[in-house]
Amino acid sequence: MSIRVKSLFPWLASLLLCLSGQSATASDAWFETFKSSAGDADLYRFLYALPKGGDLHNHLTGSNFSEWWYDLATDQRLNGGYQYYTRVRINNCSGYGRDNFGPAPYLLYFRNLQGSSYAALSDCEKSEYKKIEALDAREKAAWLDSIRLDKKHEGREEFFQTHWQRLNDLGRNPHINAEMLVRNMQAFAREGVTYLETMEGTRFYKKPDGGDYDPDEVADIFRQRLAEPDALATGVTVRIQYYLLRFIGNAEADLEWIYHFVDRNRDLFVGINMVGREDNDKGYPLRFLSTLRKLRRDIPGIPLSIHAGEVDEPNQHVRDTLLLGATRIGHGVNLINDPDTMLLMRNSRYLVEINLISNLLLGYVDDFSQHPFPEYLRTDIPVALSTDDRGMWDSNMTDEYFVAMKEFNLSWEELTALARNSLQHSFVDRDTKAKLLQDYEQRLERFKKQFQRRGMAGLGDVVPRSHGFTCNHYKLCEFSTLVTAAN
Repeated sequence: MSIRVKSLFPWLASLLLCLSGQSATASDAWFETFKSSAGDADLYRFLYALPKGGDLHNHLTGSNFSEWWYDLATDQRLNGGYQYYTRVRINNCSGYGRDNFGPAPYLLYFRNLQGSSYAALSDCEKSEYKKIEALDAREKAAWLDSIRLDKKHEGREEFFQTHWQRLNDLGRNPHINAEMLVRNMQAFAREGVTYLETMEGTRFYKKPDGGDYDPDEVADIFRQRLAEPDALATGVTVRIQYYLLRFIGNAEADLEWIYHFVDRNRDLFVGINMVGREDNDKGYPLRFLSTLRKLRRDIPGIPLSIHAGEVDEPNQHVRDTLLLGATRIGHGVNLINDPDTMLLMRNSRYLVEINLISNLLLGYVDDFSQHPFPEYLRTDIPVALSTDDRGMWDSNMTDEYFVAMKEFNLSWEELTALARNSLQHSFVDRDTKAKLLQDYEQRLERFKKQFQRRGMAGLGDVVPRSHGFTCNHYKLCEFSTLVTAAN
C-alpha cells in the first residue's frame, strides 16, 4: 500500500503541499513519482538506506533491545565479571505491607540484581530469584518482554513504573552501558545515522562487590570503549548529555554537581538534559532558574536540552524551559497549545526533538493524526526526528522516518531538512559539526543521484533490519525476522 494521504486523497495531498509552500519542484519530481507508487516494503527499504543525520533525544539505557540486555547480562567476559539474577516468583517472604511504590517494588517480576545484591537477601528472598542464564524458554521469553512495550494494555505507567525498576542493577554496570553504546553505534551506522547524542550519567554505578565507582572512572570506561577499533569503524560520532532527574528532592544540588562535572569533561559531555515525568510537578522548569543563573556567572555556557511539553494538560513549560536557557525541547507535544511560544520559535535557534513512536505508545497522542509534528514542520519551527527509548519501543530511527512519511506525506525538502536540522542543532563543537554537515550533504547527493539513475534496483544490496513496532502497527513484518540474529 502506498503512502496513505497520497493514495487515498491525492487532491488533498496536493492542496496541503501548496498551502504549506512545499509543493514539489521539478527537480524533486522523481521523489513524488516514487511516493505515488511505492509499497510499504519499498518505502521502508528506501528510508533505511537514506542518509540521516543524528539522534539528539536518546536515553542510553532505554535504547537497548531486550536481546542485547540478555546477551550482556549472561556474558561475564563482556560485562566486567558480573553475575546477574532475576525474580521469577513471589513468595511473600516478609508478610504483607511491603513497599510497592518506591524504587524497589516487591511485587515485581524480573527485577534484576547483581551478585552482591543477591547475596544480601534473606534465604526466602533468594528462593524467588534465578540466574538469568538459567531461565527456561518460557521464563526467558517473559524476561525479554518485561522491558519492552509489546502489549496493547501497556503504556505510560508500565514504562515509567516498571521498566527502569526491572533493569535495576543491569543499568548500573558501566561495562554493559559502554558496550551497549557501541552496539547502538553499529545499528545506527547501518541506518545511515552518523551522530549520536545520548543521555547518560557517571554516578550510581556499582562494582561487582557492591562498592561505588568513582564518576571519573566511569567516564574513562566510556572513553576507552569508544576508542576501540570496532567503535571507530562505525563512523558514528558520539557525545553524551548528562541527565538530571528533575523531580528529586536535591535536584538543585544535583544540577550544580553535574554542571561542574560536564565543564571538566567537555570532550565527552556536551550538555545537560533535565529528564523525568513532567506530570510530576516537583520537576517544574522554573524550579531551576536561580541555580542556573548562579552557575552561568562563573562557568562558560553549557547547552541545555530539556524535556518539556510531554504532558497531557496545556501549560507553559516549553516557554519556561526557554527561559532557563534551553535551545532544544524534548517532545514539545503540548507546545501546540501555546501560540505565543510557537510564534517565538518560528525560524529560530530553538529545535523541537520529535519522538513520534514514544508519544503514541505512552499515550500523549491517541493516534498519529493528533500529533502536532506537521504543524511545527510546516510553520517553520525547527524539528528533528529522534528515537527516545527505542529499545523499549522495539523500534529504530527508520521507523520514525517511516511513520513521518506514512502519516504526513513529507516532501523531499521536508524529509532531508529533518536530518540537516539534527546536525545543525547538535551540541557538538563547531568544527565537528561542520564536518558532519558536509559529510551528510555529500552522502545525500550520492544517494539521490544513484536512486534517480537506478531506482529501487540501486538498493538491491540494502538489507533493512527492523523490529516489532512496524510489524505490530503497520503489518510490515518481512524485515523484522532478522532482528534476533542480526542484532
